[in-house]
Amino acid sequence: QVQLVESGGGSVQPGGSLRLSCAASRTIFGRRVMGWYRQAPGKQRDLVTTITSGGFTNYADSVKGRFTISVDNAKNTVYLQMNSLKPGDTAVYYCNAQTTWAAEYWGQGTQVTVSS
Repeated sequence: QVQLVESGGGSVQPGGSLRLSCAASRTIFGRRVMGWYRQAPGKQRDLVTTITSGGFTNYADSVKGRFTISVDNAKNTVYLQMNSLKPGDTAVYYCNAQTTWAAEYWGQGTQVTVSS
């Protein structure tokens, strides 16, 4: 069983930056895509960004140009660099991994709060 552990969340003022990390407990064999989702209070969990095993990325329109996803395969870690943060980015951020045989893993979530 793979465990995903997020870190790097916290509180920041509007316009600030945070970098989230998601470390997998071991190499995810057959990894197809990894990504970040977020869930604000009272709302559904939404896609933020994904990156495929081939390096192709996809971003929600609301974060394009501000957020960047990257992967360090040697460390089994995926990152989310978040710049120009807005109050609307406040949410619990979840790491996700999917494999070619339809296995799916989630992290426990990390809180990001953007407030003045």
